[in-house]
Amino acid sequence: MCGIAGFWRSRRRPDDPLATLNRMGQSLAHRGPDDSGAFFDPESGIGLSFRRLSIIDLSREGHQPMFSASGRYAIIFNGEVYNYEELRAELGARSWRGHSDTEVMLEAIEHWGLEAALGRFVGMFAFALWDCRERRLFLVRDRLGIKPIYYGWVDGDFVFASELKAIWQHPDFQGEIDRDVLAEYIRHGYVPSPHCIYRGLRKLRPGTMVELHSPAGDPVERVFWSAQEVAMKGLQSPFQGPDSEAVEQLQARLMDAVRLRMIADVPLGAFLSGGIDSSAVVALMQAQSSRPIKTYTIGFREQRYNEAAHAKKVAARLGTDHTELYVTPHDALAVIPSLSSLYDEPFADSSQIPTFLVSRLARGSVTVALSGDGGDELFGGYARYERAGLVWKTMGWMPRRLRGIAARGIASLSGSAFDRGVRLARPLLPKRLHLRNPKDTGRRVADYLAKGTKEDLYLRVISGWDAPEDLVPDSREPQNVLNSISALSGAGDFYECMMFTDLVNYLPDDVLTKVDRASMAVSLEVRVPVIDHRVVEFAWQLPLHYKIRNGVSKWALRQVLDKYVPAGLIERPKMGFGIPLGEWLRGPLREWAEELLSPAALEQHGLLRAGPIRQSWQEHVAGDKSWEFALWTVLAFQDWYSKAPRSAVISAPQALRAK
Repeated sequence: MCGIAGFWRSRRRPDDPLATLNRMGQSLAHRGPDDSGAFFDPESGIGLSFRRLSIIDLSREGHQPMFSASGRYAIIFNGEVYNYEELRAELGARSWRGHSDTEVMLEAIEHWGLEAALGRFVGMFAFALWDCRERRLFLVRDRLGIKPIYYGWVDGDFVFASELKAIWQHPDFQGEIDRDVLAEYIRHGYVPSPHCIYRGLRKLRPGTMVELHSPAGDPVERVFWSAQEVAMKGLQSPFQGPDSEAVEQLQARLMDAVRLRMIADVPLGAFLSGGIDSSAVVALMQAQSSRPIKTYTIGFREQRYNEAAHAKKVAARLGTDHTELYVTPHDALAVIPSLSSLYDEPFADSSQIPTFLVSRLARGSVTVALSGDGGDELFGGYARYERAGLVWKTMGWMPRRLRGIAARGIASLSGSAFDRGVRLARPLLPKRLHLRNPKDTGRRVADYLAKGTKEDLYLRVISGWDAPEDLVPDSREPQNVLNSISALSGAGDFYECMMFTDLVNYLPDDVLTKVDRASMAVSLEVRVPVIDHRVVEFAWQLPLHYKIRNGVSKWALRQVLDKYVPAGLIERPKMGFGIPLGEWLRGPLREWAEELLSPAALEQHGLLRAGPIRQSWQEHVAGDKSWEFALWTVLAFQDWYSKAPRSAVISAPQALRAK
């Protein structure tokens, strides 16, 4: 795993370009502590900077920027192409200099062309490719968006990097916050691609490349792998064999995906939560290893959030070399000050804290770790799918006016009253529908009932704040997430529409972003076999009943795991990788939160309306309602804003001053 950065200058500047490139690279040293490199061509104005975390071919022959044997192409590459040995064999006898996947990539591009080579790559990657002959620059991001790449313009120069902190090193960088994108962030708790919190910068979409012929030109964007096309094709030509064949084919694809991701010249392990996804990955790793796999998990003293005991049992069953660490509020407090520097953009998935801690734990003894991320999106694992489906099935037939009356009735109940009702009904509900925060759910159910379409309903389900434009004055929220909910309209079931939405938004821009930044902060490479693109393509060929059957999610994946781990060790309500955020905000994190959510702090920058935020904070502290996720979104932004580079102080718009 590595860090890449660079620029294409539109004009000569007084600064030393190599010094700027070295600063850009140094800002990414955590992504690549083992080696660095920089290249600048004064004739074209192209500059490339690289930091290396050595995983495959630890010698100097893996140094970057790397040039192809012919000298035509130069590349800086973040990621791994796992099938490089097969590609090397296919390319045949050449003047190979080393054994890195980067060298194989260059020769594959030279031999087959860029798009054809991309079709052959199995892996995760974000890279910049400079065509020295044609003077063209290409930026490429892997199919599922596992590895990040930002790009855009700073004072006429085209810039790009793995993380924004490298772009900050440009001598003329001025970060103007985009209010529209801020509203989008307030809804989701992350910034969806292709947007960026700063005007003039973007994130490259997964499965996409951009081609640039000059620093001032318009990039030509091309999709080389489309999740929507994959989903539509799978829905239109579904798998039609027996159950046993479906499970066998899924296992074969997962086994090969895991095998490829175990190739490394450094120590390797895995994250293990004890859930379906991570347990399946570890089981398939152990089945292909002659020694115990090193596994790592994080635990909490608060039992409602603690999966460590389950992970320990799974580890014992599989015979792994297991390490666990219990997290306290003090541990969380110690991590929080560094979160904004880890993520560069505001980012509010609170599981970023245990993800960082388990990454740091693993890095003590391994350089590569496998994780089970992606299983929920592919196999219907999130409880919100069933809850949203149940709400729509229950209310979809009702006239909207009648739903509005019901919504107002539920909204009028106090959190305590709704809490009592839910607890009375709890014994009648299956465990998978038990609610962690009933008080918060009363408010959400009222919101759900008021929605007119299933697309609006699911957007509300995945929103922290339902009306972010009311919080961010003078903003107009982009609609790309809402549009993705309807992308499969007419072809897929409501469940499949929800899963697709998360596959193209929540997975790359929240889950994978969280894992990438948390792991790279400690120079740990994390690999995600469940979203090998071949597994993804097969998963979309499987009809819905292979994912959700008799109310049980991940049916096919469970059948694979059953061959290695008894179902009794796995069957339990899903916890996720969260923290006791609501309790901690009322307790050990309260003082920190109060400072960031004070009227003065909220009003200092003119970007947010303090009134609704203060009301939610007071209701949460009082314990009558649970607003922890919505509040964490604001807290993450406030903390980020206080530390990130930005333009001069923004005056409050008239709409805010009038409040």
